[in-house]
Formats: sequence, structure tokens, C-alpha cells
Amino acid sequence: MDSKAQLTVDVIAKVAQGKVSIINAAKLLNKSRRTIERYLHRYQQVGIQFVIHRNTGKIPSNKIPDCLKRQIQALIKEKYYDVNLQHLAELLDANENIQVKRETLRTWAHDIHHVKRAKRRRSQVRKRRERMESAGLLLQMDGSSHRWFGNKKSCLIAIIDDATREIHAEFFKLKVV
Repeated sequence: MDSKAQLTVDVIAKVAQGKVSIINAAKLLNKSRRTIERYLHRYQQVGIQFVIHRNTGKIPSNKIPDCLKRQIQALIKEKYYDVNLQHLAELLDANENIQVKRETLRTWAHDIHHVKRAKRRRSQVRKRRERMESAGLLLQMDGSSHRWFGNKKSCLIAIIDDATREIHAEFFKLKVV
């Protein structure tokens, strides 16, 4: 029994003895009044065993048998070694008449070292640059030469002022050399 379970047993025992009220016990354990009443009722029936969950030690009803797991892992190694997990789930359903979810297949494939884990990369922290304080301190300029007006090539030069966001643009004729 861990310390949290031990605290629950101690508090409920004191409630049963009448030393602590149900409301105070609810505050101490951070539970509702109704939960404390359920704990007290179970404590009076089975003793300190009330704190242990009734499903402890039982096999889940939806657990997939180990023989099916080993069979699918063998199929992954021998027959379906070159497909991704979603496709594998579809092929198992169509060809082998076995229905297993993709996430379950992913776990089983990791167990036999079939699927590589994605590399965890740190995201780059980017600081947003503050705009310049006065106009004209930073001008950003770009040019684009195309056939803007028919067959003659011309170049559009655009300038943006960082502080004021004013855009200035002008077309220039390109000289053919």
C-alpha cells in the first residue's frame, strides 16, 4: 500500500470511530462527501481492503491473446515486412481476417524492432525582431524581372520601410546587352 492509500485508510478509520466528520475527511482527502460515504460503507463491509481496486490482478476483458500477438509479429517479419502500419492493418483484415488497430500494431512492431522511432528534435526558439524606431533606418528591397507589359522585359523594384511599413515600387526597363 502506498502512502496515499495509507492516508485514505487512516482517515476513513477515524471517520468510522467518529473522531473525524465526513466533511472534514472529504477536505483532507480532496474527495466528495459521497465518495467518503462510499469508502466508509466499503470499510465497514471489508475492512482496509476497501482501498484496493476490485479489478487489481484481473485480466482485462478486451486483452488480445499473446498467441495472436506472436502470430502477427511473425507475419510482420516474414510476409508484410515492407508495408507501413496503416496498410498492414488493412492487409491483415483483408488477407488474414485479423482485425487489429494500427496503434496496437505499432506497439507490437516496436517490440520486434521493426519500426524506427521518430527522432525527437528540439523546436527552434525564434525571437521576433522589434521594428525600427524611425523611418528610413531599415529599408528592405527586392527586385523581380518579368514580361510585365507584353513582350518587353522590365524589372519591378519594391522597397518597404521597416518602421512605417510604407511600400515604394517602380518599374525599370531592362537593357539588353
